[in-house]
Amino acid sequence: MWPNGLRSCPCKMNQPAASLCSRKNSDPLSMKDFWLEVENIKQMRASDGYESSSSEPSTPEEGEAEANWLQDAGLSPLIDDQSSTEDNVFILSTLTRTQTAAVQRRVDSYSQSLRKRSKQPTRDVRDVFTRVSSVESILEENGTDNSIRTEEGRSSNESRPETPPSLCRRTGASVFVTEVAYSEQAAAEHNENCRTMWQPESLPQIQIQKGRLGVTKISDLSPSDMKQVPALALIELTALCDVLELELKRNKAAKRKATESRLFGVSLTTLLEQDRKLITNTQVPLILQAILSCLEKKGLDFQGILRICGSQTRMKSLQQNLERNFYAGLFSWDDVNPHDAAGLLKMFLRDLPTPLLTTEYLPAFTAVQQISDLKQRLQALNLLIMVLPEVNRCTLKALLEFLHKVASQEKTNLMSLWNIATIMAPNLFLYRGSSGKNSEGGEKLLAEGVAGLVMAMVHYQDLLWTVPTFLLSQVRKLNENSVKRFNDRRLLNFLRKIHSDKERPEKNQTKPCKQVQIRASLFLNDSLAVRLEEDLQAADILKKFQEHVTKRSWQMINTMGLIKCNGSFAFPNLELYEVGGNIGEHCLDPDTYMLDLYNANPNGEWVIKPGPHSKPIS
Repeated sequence: MWPNGLRSCPCKMNQPAASLCSRKNSDPLSMKDFWLEVENIKQMRASDGYESSSSEPSTPEEGEAEANWLQDAGLSPLIDDQSSTEDNVFILSTLTRTQTAAVQRRVDSYSQSLRKRSKQPTRDVRDVFTRVSSVESILEENGTDNSIRTEEGRSSNESRPETPPSLCRRTGASVFVTEVAYSEQAAAEHNENCRTMWQPESLPQIQIQKGRLGVTKISDLSPSDMKQVPALALIELTALCDVLELELKRNKAAKRKATESRLFGVSLTTLLEQDRKLITNTQVPLILQAILSCLEKKGLDFQGILRICGSQTRMKSLQQNLERNFYAGLFSWDDVNPHDAAGLLKMFLRDLPTPLLTTEYLPAFTAVQQISDLKQRLQALNLLIMVLPEVNRCTLKALLEFLHKVASQEKTNLMSLWNIATIMAPNLFLYRGSSGKNSEGGEKLLAEGVAGLVMAMVHYQDLLWTVPTFLLSQVRKLNENSVKRFNDRRLLNFLRKIHSDKERPEKNQTKPCKQVQIRASLFLNDSLAVRLEEDLQAADILKKFQEHVTKRSWQMINTMGLIKCNGSFAFPNLELYEVGGNIGEHCLDPDTYMLDLYNANPNGEWVIKPGPHSKPIS
């Protein structure tokens, strides 16, 4: 990104810390903190004798980028004649019109690169279906139209909601719609005047529009279901960028020599391998958790926290001490200066062998700043979060949650959200080996853009960690298809069934009379019978369970770990899950309408058990 020499900072390095903390710039979006941080990084690297050329990322060769993209999108069979046709059908049958077009562009580009090298071109996406007669019309319905269920459990041509432009006019600019694919929304809104312009000095409140199946967070899905999401998100991200005419580039992962360190300069994956020997299920490196915990306990109300640099001598001493004693449990954080701890945090992020946002997708994060419409920018960021490796995604979430806490204490620490963003952006985007010279003007715009991205990620993090409903619908279809391995005749019947199901009215939609059994085996030997009504929600079932248990014997208190309060039982951490059918495991939003969920997944079970983020029921 910035040149290896790094831009000279307009601030003086010997400026007193107090004046750094108390200065008030006439420009609320001043970039002084950004360039001061860049200069600090420059001096630290110079003192370490760092040479950036050792880990320069490289640009993929012609055709290689498309091949890598198709592989990451789960579509490598399209360029491999030995792969089964069914695998292609199952993936492509979940795609929308814009997604299919994005795939076809990459296949065409790959074919052109092969022709230049006098190699046999690959097949057209539509050729995958030619072995099965009469499938072309089904492809038109499935793959080249927005047939993903806009509200899970309802057929798209039975109760199709308003088109995105109409929806935009009806709900206003503050609503974030996830039922319809983002690329389809962008294509429909191309000529519509319903845009939320990017105003970093005044970020508007944006709410997610809840459908009948509620909102799904990343932590709500099982690991097996989340494994399906990145490939689908990458296809959708590419389709969105195609519609917005934004070039989406990816770097090749840079190679870097292994370090002798056990904490700093070590990959996140290696850190977790070490950490899970101590804590099995940890998702964020323990050293980062320890640094953030220290800062939260002692540094949130410190003036200029993150901005004022800690002593380089003390930080190096702390780093060496941590390397020797951290895993032995002999390191004490009691006497660590909060500014030194903040320095360790930034050092940890900068010294990662590959950047937290990954070498491959860092150019995409940088390119997002070119999107002027705020909602479309957030849609792209949402998809980029989905495509990150799990360890990077969890680590980034922990960091953003901490930065939000720092911003919430602005009155005492004098750190506004923009201050925080301008300071942290260089530590996320100026990774080891970064390069690329820019003009003075281009450099300034690039700096402002990445600072704005960090600001948006902190401010809208709840939205960004939401799995879009249309992606969850595609995951359901993939799960359904993964267990089906038909020959050509059965495959045709299967695709015809999909087509006919769309025209068939949903069962129990108008006059529900279904009664289902809900398991709560951790608490009861029997199941809870619930009658499905049109307005029954997940929260209602949990309340019914509470009433059911309250009638049981007092002896259940000890065995169930429930709390007796004011004559009723309180459940501190229970959620309703759907398990099986076309999903692995899905923790339900309390506002989920259960009849709609039944229609979306009639073969699944409903189970009450402790959840990842539930609240007590009063």
